Amino acid sequence: MDKSPSRRSFLPLMAVGAGAVALAGAATVALMDQGPGAPPPSLIGGHFQLIDQNGRAVTEDDFKGRPTLMFFGYTHCPDVCPTTLFEISEILRKLKAGGKAGGVFVSVDPERDTPAVMKDYLSSFDDRIIGVTGDRASVDVILKEYRVYARKVPGTGDDYTMDHSALVYLMDKQMRFVNALNLGDPDKAAREIERWM
Repeated sequence: MDKSPSRRSFLPLMAVGAGAVALAGAATVALMDQGPGAPPPSLIGGHFQLIDQNGRAVTEDDFKGRPTLMFFGYTHCPDVCPTTLFEISEILRKLKAGGKAGGVFVSVDPERDTPAVMKDYLSSFDDRIIGVTGDRASVDVILKEYRVYARKVPGTGDDYTMDHSALVYLMDKQMRFVNALNLGDPDKAAREIERWM
């Protein structure tokens, strides 16, 4: 057997080269798994189990297949929530004919926001916006998965308000986070949603 120095030094180089090729292949597979045009990986998003405004159990899988705008708020919200839901409604109406997209309004106040309350409240907005609620434990799960801040602020007597994040998340057709959508220009926001249809 040839045990010359050149052969002994060549073998480790071959092993390193093979390892690099395997690593590159694994990275390629990981990127392919994201799918073409997939948004960058994000810590925002994840599994949830809630109830919609019609009393039906839903998970994130029920919203796959179309871009989705997610907003967290509550029906007793005095101004930010109704204003934001109105803006989302206007943006959804600006989408091209046949454009499939929707909205999800997640309650941060499940003690008051029952499915019936959510259904009545959302009747004032675009019917593509689905309201979801649940018990406190289930709502806390989605708040954590979507990195949403929500805190009860005591008022007079038993009354209270909720201090909460007010961003609108654009999720792609696989319910993966794309970005926080800017609602200031409805036409521009509609074009951004259409990019992910």
